[in-house]
Amino acid sequence: MKIILTQEVSGLGTPGDIVEVRDGYGRNYLLPQGFAIPWTRGAEKQVALIKRARSTREIRDLGQANEVKAELEGLQVRLSARAGQGGRLFGSVTPAEVVDAVRAAGGPALDRRRLILPGHIKSTGTYRVDVKLHPEVSASIAVTVVAAK
Repeated sequence: MKIILTQEVSGLGTPGDIVEVRDGYGRNYLLPQGFAIPWTRGAEKQVALIKRARSTREIRDLGQANEVKAELEGLQVRLSARAGQGGRLFGSVTPAEVVDAVRAAGGPALDRRRLILPGHIKSTGTYRVDVKLHPEVSASIAVTVVAAK
């Protein structure tokens, strides 16, 4: 089965890639989860749009990834969230909120899908959040979650 990836799938490819997969894997997993669309000549035209969007937020080479890593690891990221007594949050911290907090701290724009949270962040404190910048480069950010006033 020939498909076009719409999201990054580890071991398979990145958004916009046209790949050949086994019928069951494509039909039962990739298509229902929204990771891919079926390949057609019309859909192949969409590949250019997907690749253009990916290139704007992608880190281009290893040198740039190392620069971004150095910038990220020097940041003091502080995220405020509504919390009850004892520091327990109402809900949990999402990757999109972490990206916004990094941006507010003066860091670079990140793709939320590249963040690896340490499980569900449901209480105040300091957490280590990993960012996969490049296949060979990962950065670690200290995110301090505080109760909003």
